Amino acid sequence: MENAADFDVDSMITALLSSKGRDVPMRERDLEQMCHLSREIFRSQPILLELRAPMKIGGDIHGQFGDLLRIFTSCGYPDDNNYLFLGDYVDRGRQSLETIALLFCYKIKFPENFFLLRGNHECSSINRIYGFYDECEIIRQKTLFAQIMETFH
Repeated sequence: MENAADFDVDSMITALLSSKGRDVPMRERDLEQMCHLSREIFRSQPILLELRAPMKIGGDIHGQFGDLLRIFTSCGYPDDNNYLFLGDYVDRGRQSLETIALLFCYKIKFPENFFLLRGNHECSSINRIYGFYDECEIIRQKTLFAQIMETFH
């Protein structure tokens, strides 16, 4: 793994937010570093989260990247708000990769006020049925899918 410190989380967040729901070109190297950094943060935090209000709670995004952008537009961005997402970020929608990338980037940027729980769709056996595996295979490589799944384990 190349130096993950070279990952520019702010640039990726800017690219994802400015896409306005269109497909976002992302470099394989950036996605690998994003997964690595996210995984390190998840592993460093306790399994049992003790969170304080106020907290925005969401979930079941299912690859609907435009809906995720609307949530942040309506409820506020993580710069000024605490968030807890309850899982099911990928599958079914056509922009699961953009969805999980933005969520992982916010986790990297705001590790103490942005929380992601694993849902049943963050499981490789489910992803192979409902589309995320195919999206990763078509857009990127199978190794990216494996890295994202490892991030949730």
